[in-house]
Amino acid sequence: MKFDLFGKKPKNNEVKTSQKKKELRKLVKQKQYDDALKKASEILQKTPHENDVLFIVGGIYYMKNKYNTAISYFDKALEIATLDTEVLILKANAHYFLGEHKQAISCCNKIKEIDSKNKAVIELLSKIESAK
Repeated sequence: MKFDLFGKKPKNNEVKTSQKKKELRKLVKQKQYDDALKKASEILQKTPHENDVLFIVGGIYYMKNKYNTAISYFDKALEIATLDTEVLILKANAHYFLGEHKQAISCCNKIKEIDSKNKAVIELLSKIESAK
């Protein structure tokens, strides 16, 4: 039996969520995205603020070129972890692919506040500039 930092046993639903997240990651690794989305939906029904799962779902929709849906999941993830540069760069790229350059630049500016030398931001801003 595992114990947490304070010597308490984890709650049963925490163990189940952790197990489901492992299964979700395995499905994503195997590129079984539809099954991964179903598993993520199960997790989010019980724990809607599960940041990792929101990021994964957003990432799957991003890879499927469903950028608006991806952005909605990225927004939910950013409500929980406002300084997550990985989420912000994917959101910025999604806005870029939708032709929403102002929103993409806004995301890039947030990332630059956190990590001024972020290469992905520099590359994306360069793409936006050359698209004008």
